[in-house]
Amino acid sequence: MAELSDLIEKIDQNCNNVDKEFVIKAYNFALEAHKTQKRESGEPYINHPVEVACILAEMGMDTSAITAGILHDVIEDTSYSYEDVTNMFSKEVADLVDGVTKLGKIKYKSKEEQQADNVRKMLLAMAKDIRVILIKLADRLHNMRTLKYMPALKQKEKAKETLDIYAPLAHRLGMSKIKWELEDLSFRYLKPDEYYSLVEAISEKRVERIEYTKKIVDELKQSLGDAGINADIDGRPKHFYSIYRKMVNKSKTIDQIFDLTAVRILVDTMKDCYAVLGIVHTMYKPMPGRFKDYIAMPKPNMYQSLHSTVIGPEGKPFEIQIRTYDMHKTAEYGIAAHWKYKEGIIENAQNEVQEGDTCKVSYDTKLTWIREMLDWQKETPNAEEFMENFKIDLFSDEVFVFTPNGKVINLPHNATPVDFAYKIHTDIGNRCVGAKVNGKIVPLDYKLVTGQIVDIMTTTLPKGPNIEWLNYVTSNQAKTKIRAWFKKAKREENIIKGKELLEKEAKRREFNFREIAKGDGLEILLKKYNMNSLDDIYAEVGVGSVTASMIVDRFKEIYDKSKHQEIPVSNEETLKDIREQISKESKNKKDSGNQNLGITVKGVPDVLVRFAKCCTPVPGDPIIGYITKGRGVSVHRMDCANINNLIKEDSSRIIEVKWGKAKNESYIAELEIKGEDRQGLLADIVEVISGMDIYMQSINAKTAKKNYAFVNVKMKIQDIDHLSVLMKKLKRLAGVTDVYRTNS
Repeated sequence: MAELSDLIEKIDQNCNNVDKEFVIKAYNFALEAHKTQKRESGEPYINHPVEVACILAEMGMDTSAITAGILHDVIEDTSYSYEDVTNMFSKEVADLVDGVTKLGKIKYKSKEEQQADNVRKMLLAMAKDIRVILIKLADRLHNMRTLKYMPALKQKEKAKETLDIYAPLAHRLGMSKIKWELEDLSFRYLKPDEYYSLVEAISEKRVERIEYTKKIVDELKQSLGDAGINADIDGRPKHFYSIYRKMVNKSKTIDQIFDLTAVRILVDTMKDCYAVLGIVHTMYKPMPGRFKDYIAMPKPNMYQSLHSTVIGPEGKPFEIQIRTYDMHKTAEYGIAAHWKYKEGIIENAQNEVQEGDTCKVSYDTKLTWIREMLDWQKETPNAEEFMENFKIDLFSDEVFVFTPNGKVINLPHNATPVDFAYKIHTDIGNRCVGAKVNGKIVPLDYKLVTGQIVDIMTTTLPKGPNIEWLNYVTSNQAKTKIRAWFKKAKREENIIKGKELLEKEAKRREFNFREIAKGDGLEILLKKYNMNSLDDIYAEVGVGSVTASMIVDRFKEIYDKSKHQEIPVSNEETLKDIREQISKESKNKKDSGNQNLGITVKGVPDVLVRFAKCCTPVPGDPIIGYITKGRGVSVHRMDCANINNLIKEDSSRIIEVKWGKAKNESYIAELEIKGEDRQGLLADIVEVISGMDIYMQSINAKTAKKNYAFVNVKMKIQDIDHLSVLMKKLKRLAGVTDVYRTNS
């Protein structure tokens, strides 16, 4: 239990009022839930959730967040449910765990679509409780720390996703310590040659750089001590990914980048920050245009500091960062540094503004970007467009401009007066006719720069945006508002256009659109895309927000599925005769009352039932019945290829069947495991199956080209949930690439 001791120690060092007994209870619960699971490294799986909880404890999080960190994989990867976690712990903890759980049970047509839905779910969970993303970041950080045990392809996939989504999210939440580590780890796996080359190049002059930094630190300590200012001063080496990005963006070699180390000065008060800045600028010559005051104008992620690049000894430039101890804590852990949990309400620990503090932004205001993302994501049903805009919004640098009244407005890099207008108010954007910057009229596609004063000129006449604005606005907020106006203004035109496009696409693929766009399919699609009617779908297609082929694909998919679930009764007399024959024959068989195997056949009591060997259905599978000649009702899975052929041959023999209750029944299931052809794979598979007390009827293995192995296992299981847990455990085995059910 060494890992638990480490967790308790970190809680004692960093957290306040954490219920350690509650945390220990969660540990014991997770230990039992994950007892048969191992990580790719071969170590017990429990090590991962405990390490996630340790990262949360280092942030100073509360009891529920640390508990949820320990339990974050329980719902997704074990047989325990949301209700189990609620009953054992609390609804609050269960909601946090559920918020982190991926949408793993939904089938997607593309990786982009799956990623988009996961991000949408994450945003919704963040808006309800920001701790969800803090747990997710801790989870991703530990996974990245142990990524070396994963296959090379998986390493690059996870590293890219981390660099695209999770590192920028950490930045937006002001969590620089986690952001830098995520970026460096991603860099290591995405570009290993560049990473190790850079590490080697930096190490060559490490001793020289340490001596140079020590000289600067000693000089600063002497000067600040003489001025009576208490300060902690140290040299902070820049992170590898930061250096690499500077080399690429500015086309420089490592020898041309001098500020590989930044000197950080921590002081007690804001007043001391500016006093230190004055002393630094008298000691070293500041470089023009390289001073930034993030104390007077904090970043939206709550970051506050003074930055200045100066010319140091030997004429080499270096960066100085000056901030208070509280600002430093916020810079390291962002939103987590402000954490307080009291009487069930999440509050900002620094809502009560300290004397002299210019950052008077409330907790809600600091997280407005999450709500803004939620607003525009509702208007963006297309998965690729959503992910593109999401990444742009996360990555974009920001400019800070002023209203004529002196209010600071933050906008994305390269923002225009139109972006500014929509940031102020939708009506201001819609009525915008011109803009002044620092008192001078500028074109509406003018790129704003930090520090400028922007004044929007509007008209009192009814007016809307110009469609050309979409070519140069940069903020998702502005794009969404402009598109929304055109959707509303030209709705009838877009409905007609969209309807034509959909019917044309359906006809091209030999479908009748009116036939496939009715029934439950319409309701399912409206819910997925947050719409209210078929006209809304027409309008979206007409304006180009979603393609006609995508909508037709979805309608056809849902229509086909519903058709398979229908019970054809085209020849009622034939069906009646067959039912009577089956009922009569089944009654003549001994113990026929025990032959239903937990299956209820609609309209026919005491009928003989058998499971089709071609697809081996188990409780929980969608099923359908086929009335055979003299052998009762054969039960198939809905996705069975054979039943589809039987329906085409004689649909009158199809009958509705449902799962009922059967005591102490076990069911045959057949799985195929695909994986790398490695030593011990078969033994590992057998160990997992035996560990769940599952009886195996047979097991066969064969190798294929490209060093792949296929293992076929036939076994007895209880139900679909039992089978799902087994499949998840098998997928976690080293080298296993896929686990799926088979049709004989």
